[in-house]
Amino acid sequence: MTQLLTVLPFLLSIIVVWTFGADAQAAAEAELTRQGLPASLLAEHAVSFGSNTAETPLPAAIIAVLVVLALLNLTGRRAGQVLSWVFHPLLAVAGALIVPAQLFTASLLAASFRDSGDPMLRQVDVPKLVDAAREAMPSWLPVVDGAKLVLTTAGSLLVIVLLALPVSRAFFRARRWINPTSSSESSA
Repeated sequence: MTQLLTVLPFLLSIIVVWTFGADAQAAAEAELTRQGLPASLLAEHAVSFGSNTAETPLPAAIIAVLVVLALLNLTGRRAGQVLSWVFHPLLAVAGALIVPAQLFTASLLAASFRDSGDPMLRQVDVPKLVDAAREAMPSWLPVVDGAKLVLTTAGSLLVIVLLALPVSRAFFRARRWINPTSSSESSA
């Protein structure tokens, strides 16, 4: 169930990018112009506030994997158990490294601009830039990003712990005996 619950913030993030991303990018570019800087500065440095739909395949792939794993696990398939043992540690690490950037955009972007060596980037009032983009996004997006962080990290660790419990091993072992594949069934 945790796997299916983890799908929700990824799905909502994709919907937000497709629905509000261009507006957020336009608001950020307008803020740059208000600050007396060229609007093209973001594009020149590959900074996107959700307008880059090229980032959609990764969350879409995560959604697909989580749904398949959940279905395999709920039906007691050993493959789901094994693949969850492989996937969830990777998801926990990725969640811990990537998702905080969505929650702490202003401070990370400010550090990046400061360390870039580009004098124009150093002039950007990053908090105002991020606030302008954030205003174009739904007000509930930080809650979704927080849920994504919790579910990809703690949720993945919970899945790993649950899979390690004796009752889980017994569940998968019992399912193997309920649905055995025998040569007599396959030849019938």
